[in-house]
Formats: sequence, structure tokens, C-alpha cells
Amino acid sequence: MRDWTREEIQRIGYQVVDLIADHLSNLPSERVFLPVPPALARQFITTPAPLDAVSPEDMLRAFQETIEPYPFGNGHPRFWGWVNSPPAVMGVFAEALAAAMNPSCAGGNHAAIHVERQVLQWFRDLLGFPPESMGLLVSGGSMATMTGLAVARHLKSGVDVRANGLRDAPRPFAFYMSSEGHSCARKAIELLGFGSASIRTIPVGADYRMKIDALDAALEEDRNRNTQPIAVIATAGTTNTGAIDDLEAIAGVCRRHDVWMHVDAAYGGPAILSSEYGGAVRALSHADSVALDPHKWLFVPVEAGLVLIRDGEAMRSAFSLVPPYIRGHGSAGDVYGLPWFSEYGFQQTRGFRALKVWMTMQQFGLNGYKAAIEDNLSLAQYLADRVRSAPDLGLMAPPSLSVVCFRYLDPSLPDEEAVGALNRALLERLQLGGEAFLTSTELRGRFVLRACIVNYKSTREDIGRMLDAVRRIGRELTVRGVRL
Repeated sequence: MRDWTREEIQRIGYQVVDLIADHLSNLPSERVFLPVPPALARQFITTPAPLDAVSPEDMLRAFQETIEPYPFGNGHPRFWGWVNSPPAVMGVFAEALAAAMNPSCAGGNHAAIHVERQVLQWFRDLLGFPPESMGLLVSGGSMATMTGLAVARHLKSGVDVRANGLRDAPRPFAFYMSSEGHSCARKAIELLGFGSASIRTIPVGADYRMKIDALDAALEEDRNRNTQPIAVIATAGTTNTGAIDDLEAIAGVCRRHDVWMHVDAAYGGPAILSSEYGGAVRALSHADSVALDPHKWLFVPVEAGLVLIRDGEAMRSAFSLVPPYIRGHGSAGDVYGLPWFSEYGFQQTRGFRALKVWMTMQQFGLNGYKAAIEDNLSLAQYLADRVRSAPDLGLMAPPSLSVVCFRYLDPSLPDEEAVGALNRALLERLQLGGEAFLTSTELRGRFVLRACIVNYKSTREDIGRMLDAVRRIGRELTVRGVRL
């Protein structure tokens, strides 16, 4: 119940830094993934809260023995599951510095607010958004999507949704997303009161990109049957295959039909820095709202999501409880500062997320990010080429960004069901074996292995070790007859 002395903070702090250094530097030589033993999992659940204070040494010892050995795995160079990157070292340190300052970032005139505004300006510049746009750092792509679609609801529903909800709406509503769109958009649409029945699922082509003619036809059909379109949700880097919708064409459709354009760029947005995909992603500048996760391909420790809204005043009107007639532009020189972030989103108390984004972006620089992203793209192409040239492996989708979908093949397998069963068993063995970590998805009803390379530590040697493990496990399972 007393303040620590400077010497005590230093002594324990040095121990914490040693633990961080050991964890990050030892990862490449350890298993990618090791599940928590059942007995330890039960211990976590059954151990009650301490009645008396626990010494810092005992806490750190418990961390070292029961927590650090069982990480999620995404710091490892052979972890390519879901869309999870390793943390940048300066981002790790920034978390501690931000916690030491412990500001509430609802607003005010303190340094954390100005850091977040600077970070937002960096992303405006990166994505080509205008000066009158506004944004927030949020928990991730899900909350960014919720925020963007909430502003779309405010502007496009045709009713005073803040005062009366949707009950006064004279006609039904519609949203448009491809069959490859992320489930967070459906969650947002449901939570915003529209219901999943308002979603029009637009088909995709062989390249898993939204069909523009089908989108245009769906919008036209809804207009003709007195349905109110709200928003099109496009994707710059789908989770399944990394596909990038034709953002330029979708923007044109949205303009013709006067409908909001939201882009889920949570994964693929940073590819705007790459030579190969920069042109396709640059059309993000046409969007009304964009979700982008710095905690994915920009290596910021989670949680660090971002939403940008083209019309900053519309964003404020959708959330602010300050009456319009007394809303001001604020002043950087007074106590309350510029308009508060809490006027632009749902959260009131907000953490100092901006510091880890600010420090990580400086650790890499835009040129460093370009190099890291292009290296990941090169590794994905290398993996795809290795798969194409192997008779016992099959490429299951056109590679896009840094996602490669493939599977192990055996000519003796009788049908698709057997191929899927073998690959399910193979994936579980691979994950539990600790040599590499992939995840899976289904493409047109077929179970596939999926690698998403957003890891600046990964090398071609790591790709080779993963493929060797996949082949070894596949052969072992086939010999043992583990097919169904």
C-alpha cells in the first residue's frame, strides 16, 4: 500500500526486461506452439484471488514457469496462422511506458492526445484521405468496422436514428458484401439493429474477388423494390485467400447509387506500400470509411486497430452528445484542447494505444515497412512456387498478398472427403508438433491448409522446414491409413 522507491522499480524492472529479452530472443529455437497442460489449465481456474500481497519475485517466477512457456505462438518465425504478426520490440516497450503514464485518452490537452492525432495524420497521408477526415485508434478491425458502419447508418438510413432508432424507417435496409467478407461486418450489422437478413451476399469470381456486375445489379434491384441501401463492404485482403476487391470499380458503383463505401483493409491495407499491390490498394482513398489493423502487418502489439472516416463532421454527429450549437473546434492552447476523441466514437475512457503505434512506426519507418512487406510477399510467392512444383501438394487458390492456400495430396485417396480428412488430421499433428503453425479454411467446400505470412522474422529456410513437416506427417498418416 505504499509507493515503490526508484531503486525498487529499477530492480524489478530489470528482471522484467530480462524476461522479455529471453522470451523474444529464444523463440526461434523453441516449439512454435505448446498447449497449456490440462492440470495447469485447471489450476488457473481453481486458484482463488490472493488475500495478501504477493511479492514481485513470486509473481515473475509464476509468469516464467506457468505463462511464458505457453504463448499463442505468433512471435515465432514459423507461425503463419490466421493473421497474427510478431510484436516489434519498441511496441513492447511502448506498452510499458504508456501504462506508466496511464492517461485517459477521451480527450484533453495532454501529450497522449497529440500523439494519437499525429498517428491519425500519418495514416491519412498513407491512405490518401483528405484533411477533413477523422479517425480513431480502436481495439481492432471489428470495432473499426462497427464504427464506420455506425456513421453510415447515421447518414444513409434516412431517419433520425439517434433519436428514434430504426422504428420510423419507411422501408427496409440493405448492406452488400461478398461471400469472402469478414464475419465482423455481419456482427456489426446485427448489433446496429439491421439484422443479418439485410445483408445481400455478392458472389465472387474464380479469383475470390467481388463480382462488380452482380453488386451493381443487386443495388439496382433493391432500389426498384423500395429498399434503402446503406453500405457496400469491400475488402482489401480477404482472410481466406488475400483477395483484393476491385476497389476502384466498387467506388464507381457506390457513387452511382449514392451508397456508403466501407473497406475492410484490416489485413491488406499496409500493402499500399508495396510495388506489386500498391496500385490496387491505393483506391482505398475513394472509401467513405476504412478499417486497418496496425497490429497485423505493421507489427504493433495487440490491440491496435484504426478507423478512418472521410467526413469527420459526420463521424462527430453520429456519436457526439455535445449539442451542435455549442460544438467548438477547440484550441490546442487551453485545458480541454481540441475536440475530444470521445465525440467521435463509442468509448469514453480510452487507453494510450497511440504510443505503441507511434514508436513501432518509427522503429521501421515507411521504407522499413515496405521492405518487410515485400519480403513477406516474396516468401508467399516462394511457398506457392514450391507447392506448384510438388506432386504431393496442391495449390488451392490464386495466391494474393501473403496468403497461400494448399493441401497435401495422395493419389491413393478415393475422394474429396478422404483428402479433407487427411489434411485435417495433418494440420492437427503439425500444430501440436511445434515445428510450424498453419491454420485452415474452406474454399468452395474443400478443406485446405492456409499460411498467412505477416512475420518479418520468417525466412525461406522456415518455409522449407514447414513443407518438410507437412510432407512427413502426410506420409505417416497415409501409411497408417488415417484417412477418414
